[in-house]
Amino acid sequence: MNSKRVRVLVVDDEPAMRRVLRATLSASGFAIAEARNGEEAIESVLQKPVDVVLLDSNMPGMGGVETCRRIRALVPRAGIVMITIRDTEDDKIEALEAGADDYVTKPFPVRELIARLRAVLRRIRVECAEGDPVLRAGKLELDVAHRRLRRDGKEVRLSPTEFELLRYLMQHQDVAIEHTRLLQAVWGPEYGHELEYLRAYVRLLRKKIEEDPAQPRYLVTEPWLGYRFRGSSDS
Repeated sequence: MNSKRVRVLVVDDEPAMRRVLRATLSASGFAIAEARNGEEAIESVLQKPVDVVLLDSNMPGMGGVETCRRIRALVPRAGIVMITIRDTEDDKIEALEAGADDYVTKPFPVRELIARLRAVLRRIRVECAEGDPVLRAGKLELDVAHRRLRRDGKEVRLSPTEFELLRYLMQHQDVAIEHTRLLQAVWGPEYGHELEYLRAYVRLLRKKIEEDPAQPRYLVTEPWLGYRFRGSSDS
């Protein structure tokens, strides 16, 4: 993937970390913008388009999670990668449910960071061939070519990762899909064990597509296996 046109917004309150990330990412061909806090990050994305936001989770003032939530609402098609010193499952789920596409823990190898940025970019820049179908199930209509979801005729905004997960599931309606297969299909071949990613994004999708997220009609759990998108009318 050609990264020369990719604009990355680095959001971190530590000048030294911003310098390191600017040097590292610039050397890989990315165009870099910087913000010192959440407020500056929001102002930046409003003023100029951004492809990916690299966002520190631990900042004074508006925290990283709240910043992530607001950026996701403002630019739903941008990628967001959170950077944190905390590595608990609860921390990851909190970031993912705020709209982050991925999560990197300090200290991290440069190669890992670049790989995760490129994985997010793959989901953002998926190109659909002319004539790609409109996938339907119940009150849901997923326009693959235009990357739009309608529920009962009303458009529902999806992040790139939400869209890719829903598309894959709807393309395999009524088939139980293993966790590993879903992770590799949506996040990339280097993934496979990050079950918290799936749990967080399934919850996000259920809030958007289900009438009662606690009793899902479409996106059902297959215990100890994975998930299944129920396209038939059977309960």
